[in-house]
Amino acid sequence: MRLFAAVVPPEEALDEVERAVAPYVGQVTGLRWAGRPTWHITLAFYGEVPERALPDLEARLARAAHRHTVLDLALAGAGAFSSARRARVLWAGVAGDPMTRLADSARAAGRRAGAPQTDEKRFHAHLTLARARTDTDLRDLVESLAAFAGTPWRAERLHLFRSHTGPQVRYESLGDWALAPVKQG
Repeated sequence: MRLFAAVVPPEEALDEVERAVAPYVGQVTGLRWAGRPTWHITLAFYGEVPERALPDLEARLARAAHRHTVLDLALAGAGAFSSARRARVLWAGVAGDPMTRLADSARAAGRRAGAPQTDEKRFHAHLTLARARTDTDLRDLVESLAAFAGTPWRAERLHLFRSHTGPQVRYESLGDWALAPVKQG
């Protein structure tokens, strides 16, 4: 099973992103726009995980979720990997509480459960909007979306997804766990 852990923005936040990118969809040759049902913020990519590791991974993700408080976030701005001049991925940025500690815990949960975790890149919170098969100059598009500032929202759950690849990529939710509430005063 190809698995990853993620945070999923609420529908209202996704509506804002969808409205912001709508004028640009189909305007750049070779850029394939991700379908809205696939929009998420990846915390940890585990790659192919044996089914026998799933119960341990779920238990470890549940513990990780309970050790971290909810996050106040907003989708904002845009960028590209590896650069706007030579892009393969166009993304919307994430502003607000840092997600690095939660991502580190999700990655550690995978390692301890025996997931191979093929993605060891430095964590950079983002929501993938589009991909290109070859390096593509997206400077104008990134600049056009740079001022995008979505409404703040609260990330309250950690999700585990299974990725079904093929002509139509589909994500199947395998579970989700509540993050700890923010302690008052």
